[in-house]
Amino acid sequence: MIQRIQSLYLLLAAAAGAATWYFPLWHATLTNGQLAEFRAPQSYLVFIVYMVIVALAAICIFLYKNRKLQFRLTVLDLVLAIGATVLQYVKVGEYATHFQALNTPVVTASYLPAAFLPIVIIVLLYLAARGIYKDEKLIKSLDRLR
Repeated sequence: MIQRIQSLYLLLAAAAGAATWYFPLWHATLTNGQLAEFRAPQSYLVFIVYMVIVALAAICIFLYKNRKLQFRLTVLDLVLAIGATVLQYVKVGEYATHFQALNTPVVTASYLPAAFLPIVIIVLLYLAARGIYKDEKLIKSLDRLR
């Protein structure tokens, strides 16, 4: 299970996905001096997508006996992670324009290091899918030799 490198990649992807729940992704200073920050749980859609990403990555770890299903779910998780990255940046943009509507425009804003965790998730899921594919290819080649 954890002896395979792709299981480690899946575990790290799940941990990175869970970390997006706890750390702020973006912060800004408003004209009235207040600080505002965006976290994934502030947008239910972003939060649910990250929950699905974490759950799929965790489930895929235990599907090591069914590599075809494990590969398909990992690719699905990869697609979800790409969508979550886009969704996260769209929601941050909406959150920033929300302050414009309240007549307290943003003076300075920046993404925090946790905002780049979705990119880490994408890379880890890609590496996991590649490892699963290589395992499947190796097993098929061994079956031909029998």
